[in-house]
Amino acid sequence: MNKNFKRIILSLFALVAASISPNLFVVTQAGYANLSDLAVSFLIPSIIFIFILIGIGFIIDEKDISKQILTGIFAGLIGTVGLEIVREIGFNLGGMPGDLPKLMGVLLLDRFALGPNTWSNIAGWSYHFWNGASFGIIYIILVGKRKVWYALIFGILIGVGFMVSPVAVSLGVGIFGVDFGIGFPITVTLAHIAFGLLLGWYIQKKNYTNNGIIDSIKNIFSSTRE
Repeated sequence: MNKNFKRIILSLFALVAASISPNLFVVTQAGYANLSDLAVSFLIPSIIFIFILIGIGFIIDEKDISKQILTGIFAGLIGTVGLEIVREIGFNLGGMPGDLPKLMGVLLLDRFALGPNTWSNIAGWSYHFWNGASFGIIYIILVGKRKVWYALIFGILIGVGFMVSPVAVSLGVGIFGVDFGIGFPITVTLAHIAFGLLLGWYIQKKNYTNNGIIDSIKNIFSSTRE
């Protein structure tokens, strides 16, 4: 099989698997299902599948894809640290309505009526950081190594998507936080700018040259013309 085709197939599988986690919370907040049920049916299997893909990449001599996914995971985790620093500052200044990871935790462990405990907090924060890792995978699979401003735009788009999603409505702040105040969109935007900058910075720092899936597809079309 053509090397580009193998790379594209693995990349598409990784892209689909990484897209599952961030969308589960949105589906839950839209009222379609319980996050605890979705975690068992989709979240855990998708995480396992991603790490299986990493192993497959090493086995079939597509180490670049495996390293690409791992780089995306670490970049997303680092980006989430930056996001959380900004979000925590905004929360303490009244720019956020509540602690989102704690909400994720009680929904994951189906204890919304009981409130958070240690295990639900661990689950919520783990899920929150895995979402960051998932976005890191999505970004690096799509565009590969690019200038940091690509990741900056990516981060802003995630923030905008969050503010117009059912999550914002379910939190009681409304689209773009119109029912909460200007502090909400400012905090969310700055937090996701921090995420994008750190995401792009980490990928730039890595000695990493593999292109994203868009470039791989272009290479196939280029080779068919020759």
